[in-house]
Amino acid sequence: MSDDKKSQDLSSRLSSLQKKKEGADAIPEGAGSLSTEKKDTPKMNMIKDVASSNVAIQNKEKQPVGLDIGTSHIVMAQGAGDKIQISTQLNAFFTVPNSKVTFNTLKNNRIKFFEFQDNLYIVGYNAQDFANMFHTDLRRPIEFGIVSPKEEEGMAVIQAMLNDLIPKPKNFGEVLCYGVPGEPVKGTGAIVYHEAILGRYIRSMGYSPMPINEGLATIMAELQKDSFSGIGISMGGGMCNVCMAFMSVPIFSFSIQKGGDYVNHMAAQSIGESATKVKQIKEEELDFTKAPDSRVMTALNIFYEDLVSSLLENLQQVILSTDRMPRFKQALPIVISGGTAMPNGFDGKFKKLLKKYALPIEISDVRVAEDPLNTTAKGALYVANNEEIE
Repeated sequence: MSDDKKSQDLSSRLSSLQKKKEGADAIPEGAGSLSTEKKDTPKMNMIKDVASSNVAIQNKEKQPVGLDIGTSHIVMAQGAGDKIQISTQLNAFFTVPNSKVTFNTLKNNRIKFFEFQDNLYIVGYNAQDFANMFHTDLRRPIEFGIVSPKEEEGMAVIQAMLNDLIPKPKNFGEVLCYGVPGEPVKGTGAIVYHEAILGRYIRSMGYSPMPINEGLATIMAELQKDSFSGIGISMGGGMCNVCMAFMSVPIFSFSIQKGGDYVNHMAAQSIGESATKVKQIKEEELDFTKAPDSRVMTALNIFYEDLVSSLLENLQQVILSTDRMPRFKQALPIVISGGTAMPNGFDGKFKKLLKKYALPIEISDVRVAEDPLNTTAKGALYVANNEEIE
């Protein structure tokens, strides 16, 4: 197909997409503006949003940042107490050939994208719409919880979205605390690169980067009334991160490289459907309080059980193999966060499977975080705020 025909086909699909989204609905919450003078840095073409939380934040004094750069989403949190403001973007992209016609078509249809080398990179929630329109899977800059070695442009995509989500610091060196995964049980050392490369870019933005384990961030966000003691589990798209802490002091942390994407891909492969479509069905319809009534729901239930069983098996092994495990005088809570824990009834599913594993510690209760998708960013923000006070 020639470039002109591709552009015409894209225009037609965009027209259909625009009718579905009805203009402004295509702009995800938290949209801001981005500008740069560096030619080798991707430049986002944005629609100005006067209601954006980013605009309001920039008018305030010293504001630390909590950041979660997950496989599925990037979440930025600023503020304190009950005045925390959240900006979120889907951590994904979709590329189309660059041409003036396509560029202008995307711009006129209010699509979030940036121009880089010979392609136009459609990012965030708009990318998901395009993947569905073209019946293909999204591309992701993060794979299995870490920067993907398969996507050479991955960091360019992440940089563009971070520049869009995070306002410039009022004062150079303000704290930005960002979530990082625990070392996988079958460690590869890739976490070191992931943490360092993100830290370097955050520093280049004018912030002082501070990494925090995602499981610990879950504890910091949800277990304040429990003196920050318990087990925090962050179930994301690419990984499940686990941390046990006593009064905010980590005892152990680890991760397994299975998450929501594993469930999506395995379920899709089993029934011959695209992972993007299965993901959408999972997020909109999955309910563990109801019996599966379709092939998709049956597959999702099967692979959710497989994921949770793998997580609990590794948790049991790590606890048993941890030296100098503290003798807790009281039972510990388990709190679960992350998009993978969001389906209705997930806590019940987790509790049922937990009974199959004899953990050498007493568990007081199992609960899903109040705001699962934003928990890591909120926990990181809590730490950043306290670090800034000190």
